[in-house]
Amino acid sequence: MKRFLIAAGAALAATPALAHHPLGGLPMTTFSEGLLSGVGHPVLGFDHLFFVALMGIAAIYTGQALRAPLAYVGAMLAGCALMAAGVALPMAETVIVASLLVLGFLVASGRALSPTMAIALFAGFGLFHGSAFGGTIAGQEGGVGGAVFAGYLIGLAMIQYAIAIVAGFTMRRVLAAPGAASINARLAGAMVAGVGIFLSLEILEGPIVAALAG
Repeated sequence: MKRFLIAAGAALAATPALAHHPLGGLPMTTFSEGLLSGVGHPVLGFDHLFFVALMGIAAIYTGQALRAPLAYVGAMLAGCALMAAGVALPMAETVIVASLLVLGFLVASGRALSPTMAIALFAGFGLFHGSAFGGTIAGQEGGVGGAVFAGYLIGLAMIQYAIAIVAGFTMRRVLAAPGAASINARLAGAMVAGVGIFLSLEILEGPIVAALAG
């Protein structure tokens, strides 16, 4: 769990941001730049990274280790496409933080999700994670071409599916957590829930300060 703890500490030191640009804010103009941006966003964004990794851990105890994460990937791509088309999902930032809390506490409880519940949960939250990713496309001045958009979607899908599969395999085989009630699996859930609590406080900080000042 040492690496997980280090990653958690890094996340707690960062402010929540739902769009993380590996190109340093430069516009995407080619397929390869779109692909690079798609790969980099979920890795640079700890909110997305932690959810996807924990999703892979939860999925491996459903008996659908390869299939369940695909529900997230499909919904995430749909949410991204909707946002790119100008259809924004409401309160995406809040729902993404809620996804860390909900999945984190579920995994920390030690109870395995049923395949149906896992797929519904992953797909539901995937729409909002995708909407956040789509903000990069929607926010690029002048828009993007079809090749750039295709590269971006491919990058997003490939890296997140890979993260989920590797996280689940690592938890079950490398960290020797054969069941959902295993201590390492539950600790992973608790860590992600803790990150969700921290990000929740970041969201509430503004309204609380405004209320106190008023």
